[in-house]
Amino acid sequence: MSGTLLIKNGHIIDPANAVDGVANLWIKDGKIVAIGAYDGEAEREIDADGKIVCPGLIDMHVHLREPGQEWKEDIESGSRAAVAGGVTSICCMPNTGPHIDHAGIALQIIARAKQVNLCNVHPIGAVTKNLEGKELTEMRELSRCGCVAFSDDGLPIWHAGVMRKALEYASSFGFMVIQHAEEKQLTAGGAINEGWISTQLGVSGMPAEGEDSMIARDIMLARKADARYHVAHISTQGGVAMVRQARAEGLKVSTEAAPHHFALTEEEVLGYNVDAKMSPPLRTEADRLAVIEGLRDGTIEVIATDHAPHHEDDKRCGLSCAAFGIVGLETMLPVSLDLVRAGVLTMSELIAKMTSNPARLLGLDAGTLSVGAEADVTIFDADATWMVDREKMVSKGKNTPWHGKTMTGLVTHTVKAGRIVFAEGDVCG
Repeated sequence: MSGTLLIKNGHIIDPANAVDGVANLWIKDGKIVAIGAYDGEAEREIDADGKIVCPGLIDMHVHLREPGQEWKEDIESGSRAAVAGGVTSICCMPNTGPHIDHAGIALQIIARAKQVNLCNVHPIGAVTKNLEGKELTEMRELSRCGCVAFSDDGLPIWHAGVMRKALEYASSFGFMVIQHAEEKQLTAGGAINEGWISTQLGVSGMPAEGEDSMIARDIMLARKADARYHVAHISTQGGVAMVRQARAEGLKVSTEAAPHHFALTEEEVLGYNVDAKMSPPLRTEADRLAVIEGLRDGTIEVIATDHAPHHEDDKRCGLSCAAFGIVGLETMLPVSLDLVRAGVLTMSELIAKMTSNPARLLGLDAGTLSVGAEADVTIFDADATWMVDREKMVSKGKNTPWHGKTMTGLVTHTVKAGRIVFAEGDVCG
């Protein structure tokens, strides 16, 4: 976009460049041209006094549902929800219909995202054909067509032999394999975390061992293959401990945490609350604290939402049969800001987990305010409060456990390639 945009008086935090202070940010023709002094005149201005100015957020774990389930979400509605939450780059998971297991679907998604033109959309390709866990996809071809990593998310790569081959093949090209860590033989039929609350509600549970055993198996395979292995939406204290140990050994192991797993516990499902049903499930307070400690000590490098929109009919059918998943794009930032308020992370550390860290893991040219970089910028008021109203959410999915709850932290502007795509609650387009 042509023209010069000045974002003035904001507290600029750019972890990639160790920038943390009040300054002006200058954007010209869609690129960052200066932080501080600049010999030019602004055609447009945003006064960010009292607000944080940071790189556009990156969410590396999003379900956009298109193609195949557009009544739940589509690329346009998902992109609008993203920029409303300050997210300028999203990575979409392959459990669409058809799946992102061949080049044509990846190219279709990228083309559609360019038409919508609100945020970057990077496909994550399937590891196995039809997500069946049996036969590997053409990962090299998918990579050439824009896939930035590989996963069967929504389902685990259950077969150990197939996972070994996937890691060995991915290792030869430097690809990252993302695992939905769940041993289905242990979790089959489960709806929530296995424990006292599942017993109290009379609902089948999903034991933590279902996640832990898969992570343990995969770390052994990743060690043998010298592969890049990433645990999606980690939720157990055992899982965090194993990833910590693997990283201490120097293995190429990484992980992410979803806001709901460090902000909520299994008690949220009391009263048969279907909006608190997700996979992996909300777990115990001990697990929640372990995830927080993993974020604090750097074991968990990324915060990602696992944004999983559903139609109301898929949720309003009882806890046992309701679909897994919640929406998260519009609430990721304020929920995560609680980590700063609690002294777990500095503001710069938090922003790194949603910008430079996922960019580095995925090889994205994003997550920074470096001079010359594409001007993807998020501006937010860390102290502003607002109430979550599912009916006012931009996403087609209204399945959130935060409905009616007060949030602290409000995105005021989202800038994509120098263009204001969101301001004061309205998508500018």
